[in-house]
Amino acid sequence: MRRPMLIGLLVLLGLVPAVRAEDAAPDGWRFFAAREEIAPKHGVVTDGNGYALSLAGTGDRSLDGRWIRRVPVVGGHYAVFAARYREKNVETPTRSVVASVLWFDVKGKQVEQAEFPLTVPGVDAQGWTRMTATYRVPETAREAQMELRLRWAPLGEVVWRDASLTETSAPSPRNVKVASVNHRPRGTKTSKQNLEQFARFIDEAGAAGADVICLPEGITVCGTKITYAQAAEPVPGPSTQFLGECAARNKAYVVAGIYERDGRGVFNTSVLIGRDGKLIGKYRKVCLPREEIDGGITPGTAYPVFDTDFGRVGMMICWDVHFPEVARELSARGAEMIFMPIWGGNETLAKARAIENQIYLVASGYDFRTAIYDRAGDAVAKAADRSEVIYAQFDLNQRLMWPWLGDWRSRIWREGPARGE
Repeated sequence: MRRPMLIGLLVLLGLVPAVRAEDAAPDGWRFFAAREEIAPKHGVVTDGNGYALSLAGTGDRSLDGRWIRRVPVVGGHYAVFAARYREKNVETPTRSVVASVLWFDVKGKQVEQAEFPLTVPGVDAQGWTRMTATYRVPETAREAQMELRLRWAPLGEVVWRDASLTETSAPSPRNVKVASVNHRPRGTKTSKQNLEQFARFIDEAGAAGADVICLPEGITVCGTKITYAQAAEPVPGPSTQFLGECAARNKAYVVAGIYERDGRGVFNTSVLIGRDGKLIGKYRKVCLPREEIDGGITPGTAYPVFDTDFGRVGMMICWDVHFPEVARELSARGAEMIFMPIWGGNETLAKARAIENQIYLVASGYDFRTAIYDRAGDAVAKAADRSEVIYAQFDLNQRLMWPWLGDWRSRIWREGPARGE
């Protein structure tokens, strides 16, 4: 382990004292707290290879303090922020370990809203967590203030290092064309007959250049007289193989709701198939209505997200939309887009899930209008009352800036309720 990393770890463990900030603050960093009575302990750890900035709790939940540094910027250009940190004894790091960037004009007046770089999921080989984001500098800005903060963590400790804001080029678009299928099988007798009907729509969407195609809930049951248990199968299994063949010949991702058997359990499951036809992953419906409970369905317990070649996605199913926790857990894990196979439900709540998590929501339903929602909660595509495929195209790198709020997506986790992590 490199010596600066070792020193930072020893400070976190309380084995090496930090130098007082008043005595050493390289590169123009200085400590600030709104009130002295809530200031955390703070110091600078240095050695021959670099330095780290430390903040530590005093036992008081009100503590809030930060390291700040101003650097010059050029209005209209792009800048990338990056920093690393290690923390311990922090209940909710996304609320308590916070980096921000503020913009100031030539007169020293703040312009635009503060920016909050997002945390990169996971840690590196040395145990550091990264924060990063790329911004277009406001036209009138001449300086940027970087802030590295610890707050509301009475016994928490954090060491920050390698914080920088450097000029960069504009990020390339991350365009994705989304398709959602509006079709209800009627009078079919087998799951295979249903799958064959949906295959036509997958091919239609593939021919239109869709990157990802969403199908409804329970496609192996709808329109038949088959029970959940009769339709249930292993995952991977016959249905995922069939859908995989459809995905592969169209070089598109496919999302579909089927019923899964695992031992004695039967689950209402959504599967994600890759462009190559292979199963990427699955999500088991967490929130079950009474009818499914009485039908012998077992609820899922996990909120998996999956990395695709265009971004990170999650899935939820039907009744899940009536409860804010499912979409919140998926978006907390980095989902930028959520696919929702659904039978029937409340469209207003679907809009709310998109808005409150600042994600794109793609719904494919029967008694629920098949629609694609943007991060403002607007249905940018809606199906008519007929079998058809609807489309929308998004640039996942395009930011949504709200009046008075700025980039709300980046603020949700910094300012929302405390949650277990």
